[in-house]
Amino acid sequence: MTAEDSAADHFAIVAVASSAGGIRALNILLEQLNGDLPVPVLVIQHLDPRHRTVIADVLARRTRLKVKLAESDEQVRPGVVYVAPPDHHLLVNADGVLSLSRSSLVHFVRPSADLLFESLAGAYGPRAIACVLTGSGRDGAMGVDAVKSCGGTVICEDPRTAEFRGMPEAAMETGSVDFVLPLEEIATVIRGLVNVKRQ
Repeated sequence: MTAEDSAADHFAIVAVASSAGGIRALNILLEQLNGDLPVPVLVIQHLDPRHRTVIADVLARRTRLKVKLAESDEQVRPGVVYVAPPDHHLLVNADGVLSLSRSSLVHFVRPSADLLFESLAGAYGPRAIACVLTGSGRDGAMGVDAVKSCGGTVICEDPRTAEFRGMPEAAMETGSVDFVLPLEEIATVIRGLVNVKRQ
C-alpha cells in the first residue's frame, strides 16, 4: 500500500462554520470532542471586526482541545482548533498550511465559510469533513457543495434545533448534506468518522 493509498482511507481534517448563536454551539460541539482528536479543526465564526476578539479563550474553557487564532503559514496539527481571526478569510492548502486573506467580502462576510470549505475540498477531497452550525444568511452553502463534489462528507445542524436556521437550511437546500443532526449529536458522529479505519 502506498502512502497515498493509506492517506486516502481516513478523514484528515474537520471545518466548522457558524454565525449567529455560534459561540454557544461551538462550545457544546468542542466540549464533546476528545482531547486526543486525531485531526485538526478549522473554525469560521462571524465576529464583529471592530472589537478585539477573545473567542479562542472563550472556547478553550470548555474543551480539552487546544484552541487558538489561526495564523498565516501555520501548519495544522491534530487535536488543535484553529479559529479564523475577525475580518480575515481562512484557507488551507494540500500540505495543511493555513493562509489568511483580507480579500473581498463573500456574501457580505469575512471570514467566509464558503472560501474555507472550497479550499478544504480542493486540498483534502474525500478526506474532508465540513460542518454547518447555527447562523443567519447563506454562508457555507456553496462551500458544502464543493466539499461534496470532491467526495468529502457534510454535516449540518438540524434547523429545528438551531438557534438561527438560515445557514443550516441553506446548506440542506443544496442536497449535499450527508448528516442532519441535533447539535448534541454532531460530536459523536465526527469522532466516529475520524476514527474509522485508524489503527
